[in-house]
Amino acid sequence: MSGLVGHGPVALVGSGEYLPVMDDVEQALLAAGGSAVGTPPGRPPRFVQLATAAAPEGAASLARWHALGAAAAERAGAEQVVVPVVDRASADDARLAELLDGAALIYLSGGNPGFLTETLAGTAVWQAIVAAWRAGAALAGCSAGAMALGARVPRIRDLHAPPVTGLGVVPGVEVIPHFDAFERRFPGLIAARAADPAPGVRLLGIDEDTALVSGLTEGANVPAGPLGSSWTPSWTVMGRRSVWLLDPTDPSGEARAQHPAGATLTLPTLRLRVPGG
Repeated sequence: MSGLVGHGPVALVGSGEYLPVMDDVEQALLAAGGSAVGTPPGRPPRFVQLATAAAPEGAASLARWHALGAAAAERAGAEQVVVPVVDRASADDARLAELLDGAALIYLSGGNPGFLTETLAGTAVWQAIVAAWRAGAALAGCSAGAMALGARVPRIRDLHAPPVTGLGVVPGVEVIPHFDAFERRFPGLIAARAADPAPGVRLLGIDEDTALVSGLTEGANVPAGPLGSSWTPSWTVMGRRSVWLLDPTDPSGEARAQHPAGATLTLPTLRLRVPGG
C-alpha cells in the first residue's frame, strides 16, 4: 500500500436535483464516477441517493424524493440505490452503509441542512460515503446537501442561532444555495451570514438550476495524496445561471464576484480527510 488516496468529482448544486434541467450534470458525474470505480461493461452505474434532509417532513416527502430520483436514474440509464437514512440510528446501520459499495454517484438531496449534517456526521453511513468518494465515486449535494458539504451550515430559519459544523468535504466555503431566490424567501439571510465570517471560509452563492463541479476536467478522479493532505482543484459552473463568491471584507454581502455558466474558478481546498471519514 502506498498510503496515497484520491477522490472522485464533487458537485455543489443550487437546486434542481433529479429534474431534467440537471440531467447533463448528473450524467457527467455518473460517467466519471462509474469509470473511476470500474463499473463493469454492460452494467448500469450505481446512482446512490440519500433523501435524509427531507426526513423531518415525513414519509410522503421521502417518497416524492425517491420517485424523482428513480426517474432521474432511468433517464441516465443508471441503477437507483436508495439509502433510507432518517435518523442517527439508521445512519449507523452497517447494512445501509454497505449500500454505498460500488457507487458511481452519491447524491444528498434537499430539505433541512442542519438535520442532514447532524444526522450523518461521524456515522457508519458517512464513513462509507467518504470511502466510496475516495475510491473515485462522484459526490454531489443539492440545496441542503450542498450546504452540508461545506465548512458551516447556517440555521436559515433562525439567523441568531450559531451555525452547525459542516461535513467538511469542501472546508473553505459556506454554501448558500438558491442564491437568486433566497434573499426574497429569507430576507436578511445573506447579510447575516456575511456579518458572521469565519477564518478561511468564503461565502459561496449558487443560483437555482446551477452547479459548481470539480473533478471532471482533471480526469476521473483527482491525483492521490497522503491522507490528511489537501487538493486545490479548478471548479466549473454548469447549468443555467451563476455562482457568486462573496467578498469577505464586506459585511453587507453586497460585494460579490459573478461566475456565469461555463466559467472556471479556484476555491479553497478539498480535503482528503474529512470529519467522520
